[in-house]
Amino acid sequence: MQPEFQLAQPLDARRIVVAMSGGVDSSVVAALAAKTGAEVIGVTLQLYDHGAAVGRTGSCCAGQDIRDARAVADRIGIAHYVFDYESRFRDSVIADFADEYMAGRTPIPCVKCNMGVKFTDLFQIARDLGADCLATGHYVRRMEGPQGAELHRAADPARDQSYFLFATTQAQLDYLRFPLGGLPKPMVREIAAELGLAVALKPDSQDICFVPDGDYAKIVRKLRPDADEGGDIVHIDGRVLGRHKGMIHFTVGQRKGLEIGGQPDPLYVIRLDAPAKRVIVGPKAALAVSGATLTDINWLGRDFAGPLTAKVRSMAKPVPARLVDGQLLFDAPEYGVAPGQAAVLYDGDHVLGGGWIKSTQSAMVEVG
Repeated sequence: MQPEFQLAQPLDARRIVVAMSGGVDSSVVAALAAKTGAEVIGVTLQLYDHGAAVGRTGSCCAGQDIRDARAVADRIGIAHYVFDYESRFRDSVIADFADEYMAGRTPIPCVKCNMGVKFTDLFQIARDLGADCLATGHYVRRMEGPQGAELHRAADPARDQSYFLFATTQAQLDYLRFPLGGLPKPMVREIAAELGLAVALKPDSQDICFVPDGDYAKIVRKLRPDADEGGDIVHIDGRVLGRHKGMIHFTVGQRKGLEIGGQPDPLYVIRLDAPAKRVIVGPKAALAVSGATLTDINWLGRDFAGPLTAKVRSMAKPVPARLVDGQLLFDAPEYGVAPGQAAVLYDGDHVLGGGWIKSTQSAMVEVG
């Protein structure tokens, strides 16, 4: 399958800007763009520099990854520019990440990054460079529909990244291109190897790019020194079961790390009461929710009144639901739905849009 950039002929009269993170996916996009005959410019945003992160394999937008992006650009013979957006990224993504945790919510910094520096600032850079489109290595499909460009899930469900792109605007989608959306990841690596790209076997990025060791609490603590203030661990029936060492160590659905042994049944984090610094726990059944209140709903193209499916976590499968006046109502109880996460809405593979989860409605009656 030959990836398409969906540009008018002749392609040698077109200019494509490629967002290059230094990974195999965006490197292959740049190489494929160059093979079309179009003028291609690679752009990398330097977003952070956290010491250990800059040399870590499998991060993005820092240190070694920037060097890898430049090496690929040299290999395929395209121009490559690096722009320093570290302060913008820190203010709009990292600070928001810390604030969300402090408020008892579970943040998704990848979406905030796409909404900000990647699909706003990078867009402006591409337009200033006179590009006909901005191409990225995301695994989603852009398809032309009766009302314009549509966003669809990737052909390979295991690689689909549509959950992180629900906030894309229609104007952005008109300008974006996702040439890898119809390809399986092994084929992308094969293409990289055939083209002689040194990143062909480079590991995929893992976790959150600016958390080099997976210790989210350390990042939050650095920005918000009061993040380690303790509080009560309270059962949903009102019993105080113990103390915790800071709400930043907990997320909805968490089971491990509660440190309240001696309980007859496993307990999970049901919700976080940030003002009172209380971690509310209970049995797994208490995690079931019947619905969620969404805010800042983004529709791609038009409102949708029919039956739909909703994905409430990046690794979850879309489940049948209805959206009524901002209330997402699940056909069957859903588990692990956390405020701060996103609910992405689909009609089959077509991404309709989505919104941020503000609160949830329990599917069971709590005691106390």
